[in-house]
Amino acid sequence: MQRYFVDQMSKTEATILGEDVHHITRVMRMSVGDSIFCCYNGKVALCAITEITNDTVLANVVEWVENSNELPIKVCIASGLPKGDKLEYVIQKGTELGASEFVPFVATRSIVKWDEKKGQKKVERWGKIAKEAAEQSHRGIVPDVRTPLTFKELLSLKESYTYKVVAYEEDAKRGESSNLSRVFSQLKQGDSLLVVIGPEGGLTEKEVSTLIANEFISCSFGPRILRTETAPLYVLSAVSYYFELAR
Repeated sequence: MQRYFVDQMSKTEATILGEDVHHITRVMRMSVGDSIFCCYNGKVALCAITEITNDTVLANVVEWVENSNELPIKVCIASGLPKGDKLEYVIQKGTELGASEFVPFVATRSIVKWDEKKGQKKVERWGKIAKEAAEQSHRGIVPDVRTPLTFKELLSLKESYTYKVVAYEEDAKRGESSNLSRVFSQLKQGDSLLVVIGPEGGLTEKEVSTLIANEFISCSFGPRILRTETAPLYVLSAVSYYFELAR
């Protein structure tokens, strides 16, 4: 059954606007009486379509359903701005794996130079990718995707998260293997985790030292060196296993 994230919803009725109206009427060819799931502020309701116009679909709530598809830990992925469409891949797959937020940032070794004037369309595209992936994976929320930050702005986020870690390939080379596991053992349901991952060339030693000085824990993601687009999926999968499957 199709799932839609709505901006307007009461206890009894959902209002669907924008591109989802086209999807319902032209792509899915639904009509009055058809059933859909509507998601609003993390809550999910089974609804029945009651009215369709050119720009609006109205649906009555049949019943609110229990939603348990979110990770018990809120995980924010902060990615050093990579080149090409790698960030799109991270957002799509990271959403499927349960990330709650994506924060791109401009790292020293980021090859891409962020253009504020031209970047808004990219941010909108990233948001659309997150929304479609959330619908496909039956999420209750759409992860927030931020406009890229500077490294200094990234540091200012530290107060918003219970724990902060930074993936550092030199730790993997040295054989460090316990820091991430120790963080997991200290996290409790409802806590939050900020994970910083560098761009293709990795983070510089100075960037890592600055993060550590700002209460980030440096750790490896296993003994192998992971690509910038692979590391976020590794940590999200590890969180899912530790907090959802191993308990």
